[in-house]
Amino acid sequence: MAKSNSVAAIQFFRGVDETVVPEIRLTRSVDGRTGQAIFVFEQPEALSPETMGDIIGMFLIDEEGELVTREVKARFVNGTPNALEATYTWKTEKDFERFMRFAKRYAENNGLGYSDRSGEK
Repeated sequence: MAKSNSVAAIQFFRGVDETVVPEIRLTRSVDGRTGQAIFVFEQPEALSPETMGDIIGMFLIDEEGELVTREVKARFVNGTPNALEATYTWKTEKDFERFMRFAKRYAENNGLGYSDRSGEK
C-alpha cells in the first residue's frame, strides 16, 4: 500500500492509501437531496494478509479535508475475503456537492472518466 501523498485518496487505514480503484455507483432520492455512493473494491490491498487488520471505516481524503463512512463490509469467497463494499451516505445537497468535488479529484488523480446512465462522458 502506498503512503498518503495524493491530492485525493481513499484509505481504510489512516495514512495508507488504498491502491485498488473501486467501482462506484451513485443513487439519489427522487427529490435529489439524499443519496448514497456505493464503493466496491475487488481484491483490495486492505484485505491482503500483510495488512489485514481491523477496518473501522473508509476515509475519503482530499485538499478540503475528510469524508468518513463506517459502513464497510467484506465479501467472502470460500471463506476468504476478496472484496470490500463501502457505502457513503449524504443527507443534504451541500453534502452531495462536497462528495462530488472529492469524486472529481479522485477520478482525475486516478485517470478515470465519468459517465452517467446514458453513457455520456
